[in-house]
Amino acid sequence: MSIEFFGKTLSGPFTIPSGIVTTAPSIIQYFLDEVPQVGVITTKSIGLAPRAGNREPVYSQYAPGCFVNAVGLTNPGAEAALAGLEELEVPDDRFLLTSIFGGSVEEFVEVARLLAPVSDGLELNLSCPHASGYGMAMGQDPEMVGAIVAAVKAVVDIPVIPKLTPNTPDIGAIAKAAADAGADGICAINTVGPGYTLAHGEPVLSNGVGGMSGKGVLPIALKCIRDIRAVTDLPIIGCGGLSSAADVDAAMEAGADVVGIGSALTGLNSDEVGRYFELLEQDLDGDSEHAENLVRYDVDMRFTPVTLVSNERVCEDIAILTFDRPINIQAGEFIYLWVPGLGEKPFSALTDDPFTLVVIDVGQFTHALMDLVPGTEAYVRGPHGVPVTPPEGARIMAVAGGTGLAAVYQVARDFGNAEIFAGARTEERLYFLDACAEVAQLHVATDDGSRGYQGRVTDLLRERLEQLSEAELKSLCFYNCGPEPMVRAAIDVQREFVGEDQIFSAVDYLTKCGVGVCGACATPDGRRICVDGPFLSELDP
Repeated sequence: MSIEFFGKTLSGPFTIPSGIVTTAPSIIQYFLDEVPQVGVITTKSIGLAPRAGNREPVYSQYAPGCFVNAVGLTNPGAEAALAGLEELEVPDDRFLLTSIFGGSVEEFVEVARLLAPVSDGLELNLSCPHASGYGMAMGQDPEMVGAIVAAVKAVVDIPVIPKLTPNTPDIGAIAKAAADAGADGICAINTVGPGYTLAHGEPVLSNGVGGMSGKGVLPIALKCIRDIRAVTDLPIIGCGGLSSAADVDAAMEAGADVVGIGSALTGLNSDEVGRYFELLEQDLDGDSEHAENLVRYDVDMRFTPVTLVSNERVCEDIAILTFDRPINIQAGEFIYLWVPGLGEKPFSALTDDPFTLVVIDVGQFTHALMDLVPGTEAYVRGPHGVPVTPPEGARIMAVAGGTGLAAVYQVARDFGNAEIFAGARTEERLYFLDACAEVAQLHVATDDGSRGYQGRVTDLLRERLEQLSEAELKSLCFYNCGPEPMVRAAIDVQREFVGEDQIFSAVDYLTKCGVGVCGACATPDGRRICVDGPFLSELDP
């Protein structure tokens, strides 16, 4: 279903709006290689300087298929983004649309100068509704929109496409100002709002408010596309609440040339996203409606209250938190712990009944958890991720460091026939070993030899594997979890003895939304830990 777009014949008529899924170079490359229906690849919005964005929670569900987000324009800055985009291999039938933002006309121009050489076009984010001083604050003023468009057009020789906000009484006037200033196309719409969500009497988003997306904004998006088409013949990228072939047809009838699918991808893993776009293309060709059957209207982001019963300090920077009730979680899945006012972070459950977590003090949130007092009420959402499924009769080898033990203990406990390799710098940093010894053959290594084998846990692992016969090696199934260097070393050792299909690894990548939307947990090959993992095969950290 090829289309013509700014002099290119593209492999498909779809894009994914900025800030959703295709937010990291490795994910972008995955889509370039595997999902031809997405002819326009739109990057995350990039600013001049690095921006951390808002603390989690950053994504909240207020109804099935309806969301509020406040990521906060998180990005590495233009220089770092440039290095990542330069590494992309973009086929001739794709269009790389680099989204940029700035706090002034001058910032827009500077970012545009830097990124234009690696881009097919520039999207100007004039519509973000939840970042003070950016986006919508500029995009509601026709004169400012015109000034930014004209200034960027003056310094680049590629198409410039402003992305407009629906939060204006007359989006047609904004579109006309952009067109008169030299815009080559228009993108609409960004999220609606800002909106506000509550859970258990507390605002969910750390920012308080965020932009609304998903099915609920579709009528607004269609009206905005129609209003823009009424004032300009420029190409329009239409997005906002679209998920079905009927929605795509409606957007095109309203005036869209390229159609963006965003929130509908919530909860879909990489294979499912590819299948979704494949079916959507077939639906448009065959007057059918199969793609929307894949949309995860069953994604559940509600919070369940839990009360802290005990906070046991293992050592200065490690603690085990025990709560007052069990949670329903399978081996390999993870949950989010939310403490209003502090934020939320993902954790593997050390045990499910009672619900316990192991915490290492590595940042603001975990530092606060170290001193959380019994009686504190917190909240859990999930489980998220993909449960592990060892082959029947497999002999499990679990290799863990740091909090990684929490991710593999339940695998050993629930499937049996297991050996656990636990590593730490010193004995004082080891925990939960008695429970591990009850469910598996336990091997311990410490760097200083204060307990068990003296040396790296991966060296201990190699010695153990050298003792096994070829038949025994063929029966093994490895689960690795912990810091990236340890996981990398474990994979290297295991590859000496077994095939890739016997090795599954989880690395402590940053994970934010938990439902595959923000792309923060991208792996080097473009998979997303939160929906494709956390345990992945053929992982090259």
